[in-house]
Amino acid sequence: MLGTAFTEPGVLLVEQPGPWGHAGLSASRFDPAVAEALAVRARSAGLRVLAIRRPAGGFDGPRRRWAVWHAPDPAGSDGGGLVWSDFGADVELLDVPLDGSVGEVDPEPLYLVCAHGKRDVCCALRGRPLVAALAARRPGRVWECSHTGGHRFAPIVLALPTGALYGRVPESDADGAAAVIAATERGEVIPDLLRGLLGFAPVEQAAIGHLMLARSLTDPHAVTVRSSVQAEPGQWDVRLDVAGAGDSRWLVRLAVESVEISYASCAKPAAKAEREIGLVDLSPCHEQ
Repeated sequence: MLGTAFTEPGVLLVEQPGPWGHAGLSASRFDPAVAEALAVRARSAGLRVLAIRRPAGGFDGPRRRWAVWHAPDPAGSDGGGLVWSDFGADVELLDVPLDGSVGEVDPEPLYLVCAHGKRDVCCALRGRPLVAALAARRPGRVWECSHTGGHRFAPIVLALPTGALYGRVPESDADGAAAVIAATERGEVIPDLLRGLLGFAPVEQAAIGHLMLARSLTDPHAVTVRSSVQAEPGQWDVRLDVAGAGDSRWLVRLAVESVEISYASCAKPAAKAEREIGLVDLSPCHEQ
């Protein structure tokens, strides 16, 4: 799964109760023209738009909620964070600031579970039991969300503020919900379930994940990317720094190839070619 998280360094969450079609927000009861314009605005701000709805279809009304989350700046100049506000008419969202300067700051962890059944039924069948398990433990902190990509990895959870996108999260309460909550509340990630950290290129996500697995690291802020270079066709070299470690610099060599998987998703169960980013070598890097 490593290297399959989306690369935008933030999300725009838009509450939209009721059904979502294949295209998510633009194929719901939300104004499709506004949804298209909003997607353009979000892309220019480095955000991925996700429709959200409360578990079991609840809605407080009459105004819906929206939120913006930005990943922390690796350089440390911006702490990122999540802010919430509300809106009435859909068109209001075309005027709200997307830089996090407006809204109520929310420092608590938030859990978004893909339950976009019209995109792929796997997400609904596997995601909704996990939604229920998370919501039972953290009421009010869990939302269903629209397509995150990679529905073959359902159930999928985006945990904020770590910015960790997880796949194949166990649906059992103890192994899935409790583990994700515990790690997120400690400010940590679970490398075994990680698809990637938002805001990084796919090869960088994979390199970070492989290093975390190999070195038993769980702090998503401890690893920074120094460089990522395509050394030759199909091979990438990613250099990483690890804060507070004896061996603080690492070279992660990756092979990027197309592999055929036998079961792409519930909606398209036929074989399909997918990108796989595999580990070739991981070694301390002593260069300055």
